[in-house]
Amino acid sequence: MTTLAEALRALPEALKARLSAHDFDAEQLAGFSVRLSNREVVDNHVKAQLAPPTPTDVLDMPAAGSAESERLRKLGLASLARGENALVVLAGGMATRMGGVVKALVPALPGHTFLELRLGEQKALEKLAGRPVPLYLMTSAATDAKIRETLGARLDGKKIATFTQRLSLRLTPDGALFKDEEGNPSEYAPGHGDFVDALAASGLLQQFIDGGGKTLTIANLDNLGATLDPVMVGLHLEQGRKVTCEVVDKLAADRGGIPCRVDGRVVVLEEFRIPDGFDPAQVRTFSTNTFHMDAAALASLKMSWSYFLVNKKVGGRPVIQFERLINELTSHFDTTFVRVPREGEGSRFLPVKDNEELAARKGELELVARARGMLG
Repeated sequence: MTTLAEALRALPEALKARLSAHDFDAEQLAGFSVRLSNREVVDNHVKAQLAPPTPTDVLDMPAAGSAESERLRKLGLASLARGENALVVLAGGMATRMGGVVKALVPALPGHTFLELRLGEQKALEKLAGRPVPLYLMTSAATDAKIRETLGARLDGKKIATFTQRLSLRLTPDGALFKDEEGNPSEYAPGHGDFVDALAASGLLQQFIDGGGKTLTIANLDNLGATLDPVMVGLHLEQGRKVTCEVVDKLAADRGGIPCRVDGRVVVLEEFRIPDGFDPAQVRTFSTNTFHMDAAALASLKMSWSYFLVNKKVGGRPVIQFERLINELTSHFDTTFVRVPREGEGSRFLPVKDNEELAARKGELELVARARGMLG
């Protein structure tokens, strides 16, 4: 039987070069392989005392137009005017449920791709701030070339920049290198938790800090409600914690991260990490995967990341991949949790995962895009 080391040595040179360019960690993959081949039980469940958050654990974003909202907005606008903010968009995903295309280049509204709407948001922010607000896009091996080609000369490395996350290879359930029906290894990006290391390695994080930057807003590409908002910036600054996490009221269909008390501390836990003894339905809020973070704290972060086993299928066959998640930062930093709207022009949670959801959300997306100046 071919060992993993032998299989990696036999990879095509072009794939080896691509893996090297994206910080592939062969030693780490070998460790994952050993755990699977030894039939070690890889348990994603958290080992701690769990409880739902208390009513005081989650703040409410002030109602639009209220005195409190205007007060926080002024704080946020002052920060923007000082050049202290940047928007980081997680754009590494392929839209597999939309036909396997680069999601950033999918039209979200007629004549406007997801990427173009984010660029429109940046222009609107520049008008508010009276100065450029950097936009950093985390791409992957699957999306980087197309996004960079589309941006062209606008990609100046300062106002608009890209940085790539890592690349890894899928394994079989018994720890061997997985190969598809054509005999090719199966590549994947190992989770949005790559954001911290990838941004630092790119030099953009230090460049931002050296230029007076203080706060990063991090959002998923396909959640166009998650804009860089002066009210949220003001709230984040006033609370004084290193991380602010946005949550919404939870619907029955929502699956993902939820705020939980873990040994008394509120963190975001993906539901697959919750043991059978705790009913996630007790938690009535849901993380939008939108964060506001202190840049200096990220630059000095020394953290041992958890990698979680994820079962997938490729060509109908089971595969294993290991991923790290950005919400692990809430386990390291004290975090403010803020409930934000998910309806109307103030919605901050409009995820789009497939063509059906995109079609259903067209009206909401246009309402939000127009209200926030994303359409020019």
